[in-house]
Amino acid sequence: MGKVIVDVLVQYTDKGGKVPIEIQWGNGQVSSIDRVIDVRRNATLKADGKGLRYTCRVEGKQMYLYSEDDRWYVETIQ
Repeated sequence: MGKVIVDVLVQYTDKGGKVPIEIQWGNGQVSSIDRVIDVRRNATLKADGKGLRYTCRVEGKQMYLYSEDDRWYVETIQ
């Protein structure tokens, strides 16, 4: 699996949490996130990494969106 870095429009909660709203892909296409189903801490390769994995429904399909050190990415199947 590989990473595809994406831009994400985020809404911040009053408690400091982040809720992803839409994904902008490298080709300029924008996909709305219909719903965030789950958020979990994600193990990262860095010793001090504090990544999160968001399980999202995007255009009717479930996908994982990752946030690590204020960068966002999705995994691709190769």
